[in-house]
Amino acid sequence: MAHATLTVDLAALAANWRALDARSPSSTETAAVIKADTYGLGTTKAAITFKTAGARSFFVAMTGEGVTARTALGPDVRIFVFAGHMNGDAQDLASANLIPVLNSRAQIARHIRDLPGHAYALQLDTGMNRLGLEAEDLNDLTLPDNTPELILSHLACSDEPDHPANPMQLANFRAMTARLPSAPRSLAATGGILLGPDYHFDLTRPGIGLYGGAPFTDATPVVRLDIPVIQIRDLAVGEGVGYGLSWVAQRPSRIATIPAGYADGLIRAMGNGSVQFYAEDIPCPLVGRVSMDLITVDVTALEAAPDNLSLLNASQGVDALATAAGTIGYEFLTSLGPRYNRVYKGA
Repeated sequence: MAHATLTVDLAALAANWRALDARSPSSTETAAVIKADTYGLGTTKAAITFKTAGARSFFVAMTGEGVTARTALGPDVRIFVFAGHMNGDAQDLASANLIPVLNSRAQIARHIRDLPGHAYALQLDTGMNRLGLEAEDLNDLTLPDNTPELILSHLACSDEPDHPANPMQLANFRAMTARLPSAPRSLAATGGILLGPDYHFDLTRPGIGLYGGAPFTDATPVVRLDIPVIQIRDLAVGEGVGYGLSWVAQRPSRIATIPAGYADGLIRAMGNGSVQFYAEDIPCPLVGRVSMDLITVDVTALEAAPDNLSLLNASQGVDALATAAGTIGYEFLTSLGPRYNRVYKGA
C-alpha cells in the first residue's frame, strides 16, 4: 500500500518557540515540552530544533521518554519528567541525568531513599486536582537536602482567559510557594504564556503552541499531510460509498480512494462531509465513512485526476480537523500514526 507523507516543518517549530519565548521577558526561561514523541512528530529532530533555537530545559511525561530525549539532546540541557520518581525509575533517572517532578510525599520519600542528592523538582496542586502536593502536604514536609531545580504547577483553564480558575490558581501558587524553599517557579504552559506576565514567573513550558495548535492562534503551521490516491471511480446518481453506503451520490460523481483511516489517527467521526481534502487550493469533501485503512473523497470538482490529496495544511489545521472529529488538537496531533512517512524540512 502506498504511504502517506507527513511533512514536519522544523523551521516552523523553531519560529513558534521563538514567538512564545518573545512573549515573556528575557529573565524568564522558555522551555519546550516534548512528551508523547514530541506530540507525535518525532522526538529527535524536533527536540534538536528547539535546542538549536535556544531551549535549554525540556519536559517529558515518563522516564523512558526522558532517556530517549537525553540520547537526542546530549548532556548539556535539563530534562524534567512530569510523572516524577516512580517505582523502578532510579537507575534510568540517574544514568540519563533526568530531573523527576516529585508529586507526592511518597515520591519525595522514594527520591530521598533511592537517589540522595540527585536533582528534583516539585509540583503543587493549585486547583486542578490531578498531580502535585496539596496545601496541607506542606505542613511538616521533609524535603531532600538539595534545593529543588523548579517548583511548578499547572493551570486547568488557561485556554479560557476569563475563567475564574486562572487567578484563583495564580493566588494559590503564590501562597504555596511562599511556604517552600526559594527556587525558580513555573506556572505557564502555552495558555498561561498568553495570559500575560503575572503567570510567567521564572520559566514557561510551552507545548501545543509549539506545534501549531490552539490557543496560540499566531502559530506558524507545522504539519502537512499528503495522501496518495489509489483509485478513482465514477458514480451514477443514487450509488453509495463505503460501509453502510452512508453517502449517496446526488449527481454524477468522481470518487477518489486514499490509503489512510482511523488506524492512522484519522478519526471515524470525521466522515461524511465535515472535512475537506485539498488538491492544491481546491477543497474536496470527504464522503462516506472513514474506515481502518481507506477514505473516499469527492473529487468531482477537479478538472484532472489528482495523484495526491492533502488533509493537513495551511488551509485546514489540526484544530479544524479536531473540531470536525469532536475532539481537541492535542488528541488529533498525537494520534497521527506510524504508517505515515515522516519527512522533515527546514532543518
